[in-house]
Amino acid sequence: MIKSYQGERKKKEKELSAKSVKVEDCMTKQLVTFKPDQLIHEVVGKLLEHNISGGPVVNENNEVVGIISEGDCLKEVQKGIYDNMPTLSDKVSDFMTTKVFSILPETNVFEAADLFLEKKIRRFPVIKDGKLLGQISQRDVMKAVFSMKSSTW
Repeated sequence: MIKSYQGERKKKEKELSAKSVKVEDCMTKQLVTFKPDQLIHEVVGKLLEHNISGGPVVNENNEVVGIISEGDCLKEVQKGIYDNMPTLSDKVSDFMTTKVFSILPETNVFEAADLFLEKKIRRFPVIKDGKLLGQISQRDVMKAVFSMKSSTW
């Protein structure tokens, strides 16, 4: 009788490769979203509460109609200078960016990195069939690339 003394073998960890990592693998799926009729005051509160710098604005069908960011909220603050007190009482639809660049979930993370540099924006909503699936940020891409082994590039 022959016995093996090698012991239990560890299962190989699945190595991530540049070709295999897609946006859907590293995007954020639990998003803070906003509605066009929300007040800027509510948005500022949510941004601060969740320590985020912006988020997608969606309609009742979960379709992206805009993006609201800290910079957009600052426009409302600046408007309040004339009254000597920002009220933050205007609606998201008055300040959101409506020209939204989105990305597909099957996009490779390196292609996403190129798009971030080309468009000079910080986040892309991930949309498929017109519906919001998640969001990917520059940081999400950096985390994904950092987790790859250099031999898989």
